[in-house]
Amino acid sequence: MYQKRKIVKFITACLSIVLLQGCYYDKEELLYPGSTQAVDCSTVPATYRDNVSPIIISKCATATCHDPLTASSGLVFQNYTQVHDVLDRIKARTIVQKTMPPANPLSPTEINILKCWIQNGALNN
Repeated sequence: MYQKRKIVKFITACLSIVLLQGCYYDKEELLYPGSTQAVDCSTVPATYRDNVSPIIISKCATATCHDPLTASSGLVFQNYTQVHDVLDRIKARTIVQKTMPPANPLSPTEINILKCWIQNGALNN
């Protein structure tokens, strides 16, 4: 009988932990202020050379990430073609999921620049 109670208590504790973990959620607006607001791309400068490339170089093409020497993922971001070839992945990871870059997150302004550049055709301009 004692053994049954111990098992029931253990199962109850495990279920409680699982249920409490399931209640966790992030509020995007709190984590990334301004990220849920619509962006007027007519007011956001978004050229590859002047706006996007500096973000990629400073936040993505860094040591141990997407630089040519130690690209841990195998993806190197040193020029327009390399960035454009994985544009869908960049959009998913930086704009939608906001999981990249992990060590130095993009600001709302940087996210908007990328959004508008992509929305405007991701031109090499």
